[in-house]
Amino acid sequence: MPNPSPSPVVVGVTGTSAGLAAVRLAAREAVSRDRDLRIVHAFTWKHPSLEQIDHRARRTAARIVDAAVATAQRSTPGVRVTGQLVDGLPDRTLLRLGRTAEMLVLGDDDLATTPWLPSGSVLVQTVARAWCPVLVARGPRPQAGPILAAVDGSEAALLGLRLAAAEGARRNVPVVVAHVIEDDEEQAREIVDRAVEAVPELTDYSVRLLTGAVGPTLVRATSRARVTVLGPRGTHDAGLLGSVARTVLRRAASPTLFAHGSPLPAPAPRSVTEVYNRTGS
Repeated sequence: MPNPSPSPVVVGVTGTSAGLAAVRLAAREAVSRDRDLRIVHAFTWKHPSLEQIDHRARRTAARIVDAAVATAQRSTPGVRVTGQLVDGLPDRTLLRLGRTAEMLVLGDDDLATTPWLPSGSVLVQTVARAWCPVLVARGPRPQAGPILAAVDGSEAALLGLRLAAAEGARRNVPVVVAHVIEDDEEQAREIVDRAVEAVPELTDYSVRLLTGAVGPTLVRATSRARVTVLGPRGTHDAGLLGSVARTVLRRAASPTLFAHGSPLPAPAPRSVTEVYNRTGS
């Protein structure tokens, strides 16, 4: 029996259609990365005086895992998948597993059941605090278009651009480096230039300078993206999630990948002429 890959793709399931959409997406991601897929459901019901009810609840939870494993196998032949029922709170379980995961994948259950996005939700806690990238599924949709990377001058956005460059190279699709102009175009181009210079592995890309309110403008751009990549917080944001990340998390049309990882190394110098030759500007 082969040893499990050291950094699996981990997907959390809850028994909902959104969770199964996340399983299908996670299975494709695992196969494309040659990683194992690990499906987990966090089981939190436990009451010593209600042992019979607890046992039934555990059986129901186990069926959720089994159904998710079957979904992964049907949707993506060849996927190496295991399912696990884990005792513990969902957010703590996912954050712990994310320390050794290639990627965490979640459905957008929280977005469908509440008129706002509470900070205590599993989705917000995981997207904001994970150690590895977090991919949020958006249900069935064609996997077409470029990688959309939103940059704003923050360190988190640079991590996102580095991740987008790797995703574009792996999928053999271009990256669109997007920035929403907030003050003036010259300043916007400087922000994009610095971002591109910091990620020399970014080669197949173009630049889009957008106008409008930042969050809604990026949301509109996601409708033409295969995957949207951004950081969980911007330059001036505090708290768990930045305002733009929160808007994109709630309303993006494409699967959304939130960047986490190690800080970027110092970039090698790259001339402005080279940057604009590659972007076609």
